[in-house]
Amino acid sequence: MALRLWALTLLGLLGAAGSLRSRKLDFFRSERELNHLAVDEASGVVYLGAVNALYQLDAKLQLEQQVATGPALDNKKCTPPIEASQCHEAEMTDNVNQLLLLDPPRKRLVECGSLFKGICALRALSNISLRLFYEDGSGEKSFVASNDEGVATVGLVSSTGPGDRVLFVGKGNGPHDNGIIVSTRLLDRTDSREAFEAYTDHATYKAGYLSTNTQQFVAAFEDGPYVFFVFNQQDKHPAQNRTLLARMCREDPNYYSYLEMDLQCRDPDANAAAFGTCLAASVAAPGSGRVLYAAFSRDGRSSGGPGAGLCLFPLDEVHAKMEANRNACYTGTWESSTTPRESRDIFYKPFHGEILCGGHAPGSSQSFPCGSEHLPYPLGSRDGLKATAVLQRGGLNLTAVTVTAENNHAVAFLGTSDGRILKVYLTPNGTSSEYDSILVEINKRVKRDLVLSGDLASLYAMTQDKVFRLPVQECLSYPTCTQCRDSQDPYCGWCVVEGRCTRKAECPRAEEASHWLWSRSKSCVAITSAQPQNMSRRAQGEVQLTVSPLPALSKEDELLCLFGESPPHPARVEGGTVICNSPSSIPITPPGQDHVAVTIQLLLKRDHIFLTSYEYPFYDCRQAMSLEENLPCISCVSNRWTCQWDLRYHECREASPNPEDGIIRAHMVRGHGCSAVPRQHLTSFALPGGQLSPGSSLHVGSDLLKFMEPVSMQESGTFVFRTPKLSHDANETLPLHLYVKSYGKNIDSKLHVTLYNCSFGRSDCSLCQAAHPDYRCAWCGGQSRCVYEALCNGTSECPPPVITRIQPETGPLGGGIRITILGSNLGVRAEDIQRISVAGRNCAFQPESYSVSTRIVCVIEAAEAPFTGGVEVDVFGKLGHSPPNVQFTFQQPQPLSVEPQQGPQAGGTTLTIHGTYLDTGSQEDVRVTLNGIPCKVTKFGAQLQCVTGPQATRGQMPLEVSYGGSPVPSSSIFFTYRENPVLRAFEPLRSFASGGRSINVTGQGFSLIQRFAMVVIAEPLQSWQPPREAESLQPVTVVGMDYVFHNDTKVVFLSPAVPEEPEAYNLTVLIEMDGHRALLRTEAGAFEYVPDPTFENFTGGVKKQVNKLIHARGTNLNKAMTLQEAEAFVGAERCTMKTLTETDLYCEPPEVQPPPKRRQKRDTTHNLPEFIVKFGSREWVLGRVEYDTRVSDVPLSLILPLVIVPMVVVIAVSVYCYWRKSQQAEREYEKIKSQLEGLEESVRDRCKKEFTDLMIEMEDQTNDVHEAGIPVLDYKTYTDRVFFLPSKDGDKDVMITGKLDIPEPRRPVVEQALYQFSNLLNSKSFLINFIHTLENQREFSARAKVYFASLLTVALHGKLEYYTDIMRTLFLELLEQYVVAKNPKLMLRRSETVVERMLSNWMSICLYQYLKDSAGEPLYKLFKAIKHQVEKGPVDAVQKKAKYTLNDTGLLGDDVEYAPLTVSVIVQDEGVDAIPVKVLNCDTISQVKEKIIDQVYRGQPCSCWPRPDSVWEEPWWPGPKLAQILSDLDLTSQREGRWKRVNTLMHYNVRDGATLILSKVGVSQQPEDSQQDLPGERHALLEEENRVWHLVRPTDEVDEGKSKRGSVKEKERTKAITEIYLTRLLSVKGTLQQFVDNFFQSVLAPGHAVPPAVKYFFDFLDEQAEKHNIQDEDTIHIWKTNSLPLRFWVNILKNPHFIFDVHVHEVVDASLSVIAQTFMDACTRTEHKLSRDSPSNKLLYAKEISTYKKMVEDYYKGIRQMVQVSDQDMNTHLAEISRAHTDSLNTLVALHQLYQYTQKYYDEIINALEEDPAAQKMQLAFRLQQIAAALENKVTDL
Repeated sequence: MALRLWALTLLGLLGAAGSLRSRKLDFFRSERELNHLAVDEASGVVYLGAVNALYQLDAKLQLEQQVATGPALDNKKCTPPIEASQCHEAEMTDNVNQLLLLDPPRKRLVECGSLFKGICALRALSNISLRLFYEDGSGEKSFVASNDEGVATVGLVSSTGPGDRVLFVGKGNGPHDNGIIVSTRLLDRTDSREAFEAYTDHATYKAGYLSTNTQQFVAAFEDGPYVFFVFNQQDKHPAQNRTLLARMCREDPNYYSYLEMDLQCRDPDANAAAFGTCLAASVAAPGSGRVLYAAFSRDGRSSGGPGAGLCLFPLDEVHAKMEANRNACYTGTWESSTTPRESRDIFYKPFHGEILCGGHAPGSSQSFPCGSEHLPYPLGSRDGLKATAVLQRGGLNLTAVTVTAENNHAVAFLGTSDGRILKVYLTPNGTSSEYDSILVEINKRVKRDLVLSGDLASLYAMTQDKVFRLPVQECLSYPTCTQCRDSQDPYCGWCVVEGRCTRKAECPRAEEASHWLWSRSKSCVAITSAQPQNMSRRAQGEVQLTVSPLPALSKEDELLCLFGESPPHPARVEGGTVICNSPSSIPITPPGQDHVAVTIQLLLKRDHIFLTSYEYPFYDCRQAMSLEENLPCISCVSNRWTCQWDLRYHECREASPNPEDGIIRAHMVRGHGCSAVPRQHLTSFALPGGQLSPGSSLHVGSDLLKFMEPVSMQESGTFVFRTPKLSHDANETLPLHLYVKSYGKNIDSKLHVTLYNCSFGRSDCSLCQAAHPDYRCAWCGGQSRCVYEALCNGTSECPPPVITRIQPETGPLGGGIRITILGSNLGVRAEDIQRISVAGRNCAFQPESYSVSTRIVCVIEAAEAPFTGGVEVDVFGKLGHSPPNVQFTFQQPQPLSVEPQQGPQAGGTTLTIHGTYLDTGSQEDVRVTLNGIPCKVTKFGAQLQCVTGPQATRGQMPLEVSYGGSPVPSSSIFFTYRENPVLRAFEPLRSFASGGRSINVTGQGFSLIQRFAMVVIAEPLQSWQPPREAESLQPVTVVGMDYVFHNDTKVVFLSPAVPEEPEAYNLTVLIEMDGHRALLRTEAGAFEYVPDPTFENFTGGVKKQVNKLIHARGTNLNKAMTLQEAEAFVGAERCTMKTLTETDLYCEPPEVQPPPKRRQKRDTTHNLPEFIVKFGSREWVLGRVEYDTRVSDVPLSLILPLVIVPMVVVIAVSVYCYWRKSQQAEREYEKIKSQLEGLEESVRDRCKKEFTDLMIEMEDQTNDVHEAGIPVLDYKTYTDRVFFLPSKDGDKDVMITGKLDIPEPRRPVVEQALYQFSNLLNSKSFLINFIHTLENQREFSARAKVYFASLLTVALHGKLEYYTDIMRTLFLELLEQYVVAKNPKLMLRRSETVVERMLSNWMSICLYQYLKDSAGEPLYKLFKAIKHQVEKGPVDAVQKKAKYTLNDTGLLGDDVEYAPLTVSVIVQDEGVDAIPVKVLNCDTISQVKEKIIDQVYRGQPCSCWPRPDSVWEEPWWPGPKLAQILSDLDLTSQREGRWKRVNTLMHYNVRDGATLILSKVGVSQQPEDSQQDLPGERHALLEEENRVWHLVRPTDEVDEGKSKRGSVKEKERTKAITEIYLTRLLSVKGTLQQFVDNFFQSVLAPGHAVPPAVKYFFDFLDEQAEKHNIQDEDTIHIWKTNSLPLRFWVNILKNPHFIFDVHVHEVVDASLSVIAQTFMDACTRTEHKLSRDSPSNKLLYAKEISTYKKMVEDYYKGIRQMVQVSDQDMNTHLAEISRAHTDSLNTLVALHQLYQYTQKYYDEIINALEEDPAAQKMQLAFRLQQIAAALENKVTDL
């Protein structure tokens, strides 16, 4: 049986392989992923660039040469050449081919890889193994391509002049690239430059550091004197993707001509979003001009859904638009219609920022076609070209495009993301038509390089690891004109004279009229009509055929006619008509037909070329009479032929032109209508007849009921017959077709009668009376049944109605439900029902649902109260009452709760609604809605179940239940719609068709889902042709319900089985999660199915097991299976898998032969165990396994006891001795271990629980962050807080308030003088002297230095490049001092100098954007996590200690009893609903206020929140009592001697669910008692005699009555108890660990983008260390640590309110300080030796410190290996910061404050300036005196 199955499977696969249309594509498969493809047009050779390899193939894709290009020792951060001693991180790295271009004039190939910073090589075209040029030691100037595999590089080989061959390159900027975006490279050595160096020093463009890795290049091409680049750019502000087309002159070495503008591809649907990203582009000239064809994509988040479009941009229009943009910018013509501000929005400087347009003479763009140094360059314009897509596809991407022309028709070949090549005809009117789709490799993305061969006859397409050769047309595969026409292939047409489908060039007479019929003209040579239209098979004559289009025929062209199998004969052509003679022999008419269709073929005599054909009918009247049984005459005369009936001979003949007697052309017997025949009753019938003689012998009968009765003549033309008593009880009626015979022969009869039975289905009187009147049924009282009226002696009236039951038996008070009353005698017609009463309430009759006698349906009206009563109906005056057991009850359903309470936004969640009386009415009466969206009720009963529908928005929705259209009370029942689950990844990527493979799907939000399914939608491919004997393929949807839910982020599915030939289908795999469906597709590709593997059966069916391995052979074994997943069995036991390859499987069988799964009694061979291979759900039985039964000399049963028994004895004795000695120690150890394990388990459980709770809370916080964003302060507020908030005046500092205290009349003079002072500060000589002079003054304190440096930072913010230069100068002086003092490690340790504070401020300025974009979110989440964790437990408001903290000094050293409460808060006068707020019953009133404000105003900035001081009160209504004002201290406060306890919610007995009112009340408006109390409260907090406490009284305060000794004992006991609670630190630390790690990683991970300022300054420190010969790595490490982590990050970590709009509570600040200290410890190289006496804070993170230290080391090392930031790049970056933020700062105030120092040390500064020669030369002292005179309003002595 197994052999037969295997054979059938093999035959099926062979049949499937041969069933595709003849498209056996040539292909080449690479071992590694393919990257690029190029074709030499002259030789046809194909070149492939792959990972670690290059291939050279011939035109038919046969391998000629192969070269290995990798892997090699490399690291992206290291500069080649790579030496392991210099680059310690170097490892074997793959070489991804980034560029593959041909240079045919020089017969060479250009190839660039990702290794060694993207350097390139030149190779010979004829033999790629011959490398012509390669140099890896030229440094950065030879780095061409991107070394990031995910960043595309494009290029173009061209010339800039005679003999110059250059390479134009465009690439994105990866994280480890050199920043060059566009460049021109030499391809030949020159006197001063090597190959691949820049053509000139100016022939490159670098990206600014604010736009790292924003470009993805798509294509490069040239047009005339220009070179073009197409690329996508991701802008950050605003965040959007733009597709840009850049142009520059080919012979422009300085890039003056660089110009870029936007390209936009719009959807024809105006409501859909535009296609956003260009994926492929190609240029072709199908008509008069060249056109850019670009394929765009749109993601699923945009309106219109995911899809792709093809847009056309004529290059003539591109040039015109670009010239218009150049002219507009050069001349400033935008001023007439656009403001200068708007012009800055249109024009910009690519890769850098703004550009200054205007001011140039008209005609500049014509005078300087390639730009000039004096004109704006490079130039970018957002005013570009827009086009509407000529082709769009939903659900997939167009990934490749190439276009060609055939006979001036444009044809596009498009590659898709699912592995197809689309052939598209582009019509001249701007539309498109897809005429073919070729499956290249299913679900494998077609890569961008889609290239035509040199002769344009073939197309080369590339997928992940294969390249295919496809013919551009397959005209010869269409054997008929119809198939050729239907192909719609613009390459093809029907060549008439050759009778085949060809290209036009291959048809010899194509130019003659109608000789080459183009496929898209939709015409073939056809016979449109024939005269006569048909002919009797017994007649002879000519047939005239009208042919269209008839090709032009010459004299040599002769036509032949061919009728069926008859020999051909010449035809006559007269105009457009062809005349043929009818054939002499005609085929036999088929049985059951009255004609035979004969094919007429027209042939060209030369070579008998088929022209066209036509089906011509020849009819046969003799066959026509037998088509309808028992109706020979009618059958003869009623067909479409000209046949007639001969009465005398009873036969059918051809029509005669002269009709004879006895010939008729009408029906013999006219029709007789259907009549009713009652059962068991004699009935007479009269029937008319025609063409019958009076003496005819006629009989009527039925074969079904076996009777035949004679017919008698009553009068002329009327015949009568009488039926016997007929009986039939199976149905109510029985239709009968009666036959008529004359002399034993059937004649035409149309007699139809109906036999009926009155009793059938009419069990009561009403039903009897409702019978059809023709049946004449009557209710026979004596018989109590319905009979034919003639069979009953006397009829009687119908009895009263009878009610047997009602449905439903309950209903809601609101009524409106349908009640069905069942019974008998409930009327004959709906009009009989006059009144219905149910439980005393009227019930409206529903006539449309009425059923005669048995059913009445009505709609009940509402009732006021629950009630039970009977049913009464009035049927035509007769009353019917329900019996006592049939009663109807009014009751009120009440929904109380629903579960689950949340589900996905897409719906599909099954809700279970609990409540009382929910089974009221019936299922059709219940309607459940969520925010108006129906929830389909699926189960009705004591609990309701319904399935939710999709909602447009997320959030909490009210659940409403209605019965009969009336809603029932269901308040406070809500269901929350959450975000739909998201699929992140899955593995493995494929499955065999038989399924059963475990697919791990990861994502987010899975815990919301109740039901998962893996759905496969299989749609047959149009190109798949099944074998002839097989049925055509049908669409199939397979649903796999086998899955295992792991957690919120992981579900494992078993892949379902799909049809056996997956390649014949387009398979779409989805994951169905309740109502949400998600494609099983990621960036790595879509999930795919592959055909099942095939196995070879064992030879002879038996495998000898001799070498302890079983070997099975097959094909495609590992295509969708791994060694770990595969299973094999020998009989009933497992065979351990050892090896699995594509063709071989090895497994190790059990040592002893196992029994077979199915034991056979007789056949000994079949008692051998089977060998079974199981892949997923499918098993293969390959045969049976025979073990080697040879016996060894010494039996194993003897060896084992002799060896093992002595060993066991020795071991047992040794163990016993050891056990005796260590028993006591073991007991002690176990005791300690048990205690430790208990403590560890306790901490672990607490961490796990706390972490889970925190993650749930942080999920809400994260949602708030995503919705409202992180509350990052604006730049001015940020700098104010960092620079000036720590000052002595705090937030009242004049720099923060911005108030310049100057009399208004003097303000203009002062401001003018301050601007002059600003100019003076911009003199480096003055500023250096100014700073040195101040630092030499003893009174100039450290605080003053800090403040002065901050003022200087604001004053010079407009020129940060100058500020940086001053800082460098001062820093070099400072470094020189420490080096001379031989103590360089101490530098930067403190902020004791102006320059050190300047460095802090410089870092703060440069890292603001990085903090805002990258590191801010993890820091904010860390802050929120600490805040939530602290507030989760008690916090002592007086001692500022918390139960949950990281700081041991801030740990609450007592077990305070508390309970969480949820109170409802109403904010008075703000009209918002009650807001639930979580508090603790031990919280003080002020703490409660803070939590309420935090929750109520969470959507607003913290700076806008009201302050929780005494002007805010909280009245509380505890039921019907009056409101009570809650405060921290009042007359009710608890007192104990001098101690007064702060009031808490517990004090006021506030319970869970209570309502609090928050009202804003001015102090003057407060109640008297409150006004008197509040000052007392504040005073009480300060007075010694009225000490206050909250949760724990201070330990050093003991009652005076206790003895000193007792005090000491109390203190010791309290201290011991406090240390017990230190485990809480571990719990909090474990809970917060992930957030701490995330923050450290965001700041220190080397993979993240490092701000340029950090790289710049660290390189500066390395440079100075090298310059001063400082070899000590510790010194350099300390410098870097003091300049960045300790100077900036620790400050921000300790003060989150510097960057965020938040309030930092003291208890939160205490925990932040611990993390900040850990951060500081991680940045030092000193090893901290920990002991039991070490501080708890140090011990807390002792385990993680080593990891964090490694992160810091790696961070510093990674920065050192980055590409250097030049001074120019840094200045550009600083200029951007200055331009963006200087206007918002209080620069004048800063200058005024700086002058105060000048005024204070005026004489010293003047003396220093006069002693400095440089200052004397610039007269700086004189200028300062002038400024002083103006500012101080005094006359100088000058």
